[in-house]
Order: sequence, then structure tokens, then C-alpha cells
Amino acid sequence: MTVLPKDHQWTLKEIIVMSALGVAFAPLYMAWIQVWAIATGLLGPIGLDIVFGFWFIVSIICAHIFRKPGAALISEWIAAVVQIPLGSPSGAWLIVSGFVQGFGAEVPFWLTRYKKFNTSILMLSGVGASIASFLYNWFRFGYAGLAPGLLITMLVIRVISGAVLAGLLGKGIAEGLAATGVLSSFPLGKEWREKRRKSIHEKYSEGA
Repeated sequence: MTVLPKDHQWTLKEIIVMSALGVAFAPLYMAWIQVWAIATGLLGPIGLDIVFGFWFIVSIICAHIFRKPGAALISEWIAAVVQIPLGSPSGAWLIVSGFVQGFGAEVPFWLTRYKKFNTSILMLSGVGASIASFLYNWFRFGYAGLAPGLLITMLVIRVISGAVLAGLLGKGIAEGLAATGVLSSFPLGKEWREKRRKSIHEKYSEGA
């Protein structure tokens, strides 16, 4: 039986907080449907792809905070599934789409063996979720029938949306929380605390 390295093992507290974040983002994902409706009404089919990245954001936030295998996948899946009893128009399909999006977001972290969580990797996580969701939509909604030029435009816009709305915005939210001290017992919080300690030490050293 394979045993995960100690820094990759989940604690009960981490599991509870990650699950709570997944649940908390479910109603936010539901509310974002209104943004999608407005964007689509104004811009047509590409409106969906422009705003799509927000639906991956909890996966990036949790991956950045906990830095453990499965953080992106599981948190995204939880956020998706919780939307079903809230009355999402997607219904039970969310069980599949949440897993697909979470898997896409998880891949970049897996490729780096969960050792890199810089801006580039977080943005790549959003890109991974974008590509995975686009492939899922291809089969579910018959994208093959669309014009090649439109398909390429939709994919490029969705990739950018994933990188920005999920990757960059997710990074900002996670680090904003870390700056308050509420994440002090989690990997991102510890990293943030160490950076602050070094910054204070350097200021005192310069003053001396």
C-alpha cells in the first residue's frame, strides 16, 4: 500500500475547512448564473466563455491553501454537487461536470508533485479546468456542429477566463485570507507568516 508523504496527508481540520469552502462557494456559483445570462444576452455564445472561469475558483483557492493531493478536485466537486439541492438548472449533470472541472484544475499540481503553487501554476490550474470543461461541453452540447472559427474563439476566451477569474482571482482571495491570519494552521498561512516574519526581520536589520 502506498503511503503519502507526511506533508501530503490530510488532517481532519483541513478536510472540514476544505469541505466548508466547497459548500460556501455553491451558492456563489449559483448566483454567477445571472452574470452568465447577462453576458450571453449582450455578447452571444462567447458570453459564457468570458465568465466561465469563476466556476473553477474554489478549486484554486483550496489547492493554494492546503497544498494537498485532491484539494482542487474534491473542493470543486463538492461545490458542484451542493448546487443540486439548491435547484441548479444543470441538475444531476453537476456530479459529472464538477468532477471534470476539478480534475482539470488538479492536473498542474499533480504534474509538479504538489511542490509548486506560484502564480503560473495557479493560472495553469485555471487553464486545465477550462480545457477539461470545454471538452466536456463538446460532447454534452454538441460543439462539433459549431463553426471552427467560433470554436477556437470560445476555447481561447475560456482559457483566458480560467487563468484570470480562477487562477489570479483565486490566488488573490486565498492570500487575502492568509494575510488576516485565519489560515495560520494551514500551509499557505504558515508560508505567509514566515514571509511576514522575514520582512519584519529585514526591516529591523536595515534599521540597525
